[in-house]
Amino acid sequence: MSSAQAFWSVPCEDGEPDLWVCMSCLNEVFRRKVPKPDCPTCHGVSTYEAFTLEAIRDWGTEELIAKAVAAQAEDNASQATPSGLSAVESAD
Repeated sequence: MSSAQAFWSVPCEDGEPDLWVCMSCLNEVFRRKVPKPDCPTCHGVSTYEAFTLEAIRDWGTEELIAKAVAAQAEDNASQATPSGLSAVESAD
């Protein structure tokens, strides 16, 4: 049995970078949150910095870019579409 990862939420204003990358391993990225107590990959503590997706695309590995895109998509999906419709169903 594995335990669920806990996160600290990181508030940010519209237009501010909202993807937090672990600068120790450069392998983990989260949107508007950081894992606690440490990075799940390298176990670094307080090693996160905020970036935009465009900035990550400039310097990140393909794996990191894919994780950043997935983090954004997951966050967008969780901001709920009305009446339980998926984003695909509501995009007429």
